[in-house]
Amino acid sequence: MSNHEGKYNIKAVSKMLGIQAGTLRAWERRYNMIAPVRNESGHRLYTDEHIKILKWLISKVNNGFSISQAVNLLETNQVLLDDNVGIVDGEEPIDRSLNLMDELLQALLQFDENKAHDLLNEAFSLYSVDKVVIDILGTLLVKIGDKWETGKITSAHEHFASSFLRSRIGMILHTLPIAGFLPKVIAVCGPDESHELGLLIFTLFLRRKGFEVIYLGGSIAEGDIDIVLKEVKPDFLFLSCTLVKNVKKTLDLIDHLSEEFHQLKIGIGGKAFSKVTAPILEPYIRYLVGDDKPQWERWLKERLEINDKEKTHRHLHGQKNF
Repeated sequence: MSNHEGKYNIKAVSKMLGIQAGTLRAWERRYNMIAPVRNESGHRLYTDEHIKILKWLISKVNNGFSISQAVNLLETNQVLLDDNVGIVDGEEPIDRSLNLMDELLQALLQFDENKAHDLLNEAFSLYSVDKVVIDILGTLLVKIGDKWETGKITSAHEHFASSFLRSRIGMILHTLPIAGFLPKVIAVCGPDESHELGLLIFTLFLRRKGFEVIYLGGSIAEGDIDIVLKEVKPDFLFLSCTLVKNVKKTLDLIDHLSEEFHQLKIGIGGKAFSKVTAPILEPYIRYLVGDDKPQWERWLKERLEINDKEKTHRHLHGQKNF
């Protein structure tokens, strides 16, 4: 039987590829990337070539592409096709993310803003916002921070790179919708902390989920956070700490706030916490949100479940948040 003869119905394809039939129909309707033949009863029949194309598209989506980006790669001949078998086995587009990150790093260290914009635009055209900001820029920030701490680059390089990335990430933040039913969040750096890009990336993660995040950025004056918390009455507060010398002040602030605001869920992150000894952090383990997106997802899910239970309890007993 030819690879171009239809032999799989949509139920079989759905089971084979692990994709909902409704999703598959929506892809076909919106992007026209394949055209299943119809049998005498009018039901879709998929060929072996269709299966190969769909497998490739699904693999791209699972690796951070949006479906529209994956289809665009397919349509612009960035995937090698063979007339007989569809997508040639083993011939997939090279994952440019690591190269893009290295090229972006060099552009920033050379103060080449135009090239940096072009490279970041290319990254956003190839990958999802989450992959670009969390995976590519998140790793880039670590590299820049390490170079600055070890004296391999000047503070001018660090400030230029930070300013550029802050501007681009900030532009995305303002375009994201807010889901009114989700808890309100405040994000701010710990005491004496001015390195805010890690916190900005985490804020984008929250905003992508629909949280209303009041982003305060670098550290604010002592006592001001209490005023903000009383005025805003958020469910969550996230603190970031990059420099080890500021860890104790950040942990002291947590002690104070957890005592003052009993219902407040506090999360902390930043590479400073990976550099201090375990005994110091042991009493604060529950506050650590983790270092990557899966850990953030897990921490947030657990706290949201707790938050919902506590809200239900307070509602039943007529209690207030603060």
